[in-house]
Amino acid sequence: MRAKVGFVSLGCPKALVDSERILTQLRTDGYEISPDYDGADVVVVNTCGFIDQAKAESLEAIGEALDANGKVIVTGCMGVNEDEIRQLHPQVLAVTGPQQYEAVVGEVHRFAPPPEEHDPYTSLVPPQGIKLTPRHYAYLKISEGCNHKCTFCIIPSMRGGLVSRPAGNVMGEAERLVEAGVRELLVISQDTSAYGVDLKYRLDFWGGRPIRTRLKELCEALGELGVWVRLHYVYPYPHVDEIIPMMADGRILPYLDVPFQHGSPGVLKRMKRPAAAENTLERIQRWREICPELAIRSTFIVGFPGETDSDFEVLLDFLQQARLDRVGCFTYSPVEGARANELDGAVPDEIKEERWHRFMQTQAVISRERLQARVGTNIEVLVDQVDMEGAVARSQADAPEIDGLVQVRDGHRLEPGSLVRVFVEGSDDYDLTARLAD
Repeated sequence: MRAKVGFVSLGCPKALVDSERILTQLRTDGYEISPDYDGADVVVVNTCGFIDQAKAESLEAIGEALDANGKVIVTGCMGVNEDEIRQLHPQVLAVTGPQQYEAVVGEVHRFAPPPEEHDPYTSLVPPQGIKLTPRHYAYLKISEGCNHKCTFCIIPSMRGGLVSRPAGNVMGEAERLVEAGVRELLVISQDTSAYGVDLKYRLDFWGGRPIRTRLKELCEALGELGVWVRLHYVYPYPHVDEIIPMMADGRILPYLDVPFQHGSPGVLKRMKRPAAAENTLERIQRWREICPELAIRSTFIVGFPGETDSDFEVLLDFLQQARLDRVGCFTYSPVEGARANELDGAVPDEIKEERWHRFMQTQAVISRERLQARVGTNIEVLVDQVDMEGAVARSQADAPEIDGLVQVRDGHRLEPGSLVRVFVEGSDDYDLTARLAD
């Protein structure tokens, strides 16, 4: 009888990809994946440790797995703080850190040995590996780690410096995903714009032809696969300008996820962010001149230590000028181990909350106006699910789980994963309503 592994995956899409790689190896080794705790011989919890709230969620998930099963292996970002985990949950079997795929699989082998008769060459693991996303889209992680030293972030201390995957390796995975039915590839990393810097843009090979390990060349190759290609975590470096014409030509989606974090040069300096706000607005304007359909999403932090009333007004002005399509905002909270904890000028919680509400009110108006401009147009959408009320889809401007939706009222007979054209009939602050185009 084959051993069964339960699995809990927490955190960002990059952690989700880590979980997929671990599960793929476990299936290759002959394990079954259990849908519940009771049926599992051991449970793996892939944790997130980016902020205190994520840590609390991870510790709660570990406790829940221990109560239900008793045999728990912990991995992921929080694994770098093993003492913190064992202080609350001393009975966990083992703790490994992020990206330590072989280590966590080895621990599973130790506490729930694989079947001796299993032959990986005749196993039923699909060529694209085990995916935790719907069949029609998948995350494509192109690198690990980050070389930046942002004062609010501890990712480099958990995941290390930038390690890019060779371009041929990335393209091989992308091809397997497309052959398996994936219609949308979501390119992710800690810093997508820096892809290949650590390898000095080394020449690699894909399908017998040379390809340089560099973002522009990777996007060109991905654009040949005939599916949606969406870029996440793109810092606004000058060479990103080379990608925008590909969006205008329809080779990759006209969409950029750019983590601006703030609009005030003073706050950005205290954050030690790698881009200047005054140049960013000019760059956004140039991008839209080249590709008017470009949708930009971003995230911001309000209440960072030292943020003054004047800094916050600069941020609101940045929003008004940038007119971003999708925006998330967080109030600053200290993260254990982050250098921002040493900065003076702590902002009181009540001011953080007031600024957050003002920020969201400002952006809501902008988002509503951006969506309203699409009413009366035909757009292409990717169907995510179908129910009695019609189809739930996404436009090219919408990434799964973080952006808006398109409700297709007469889409009852559509299939998840299908690409269709719709006529936009209405909008609100975040979503569109539509019908199938004539």
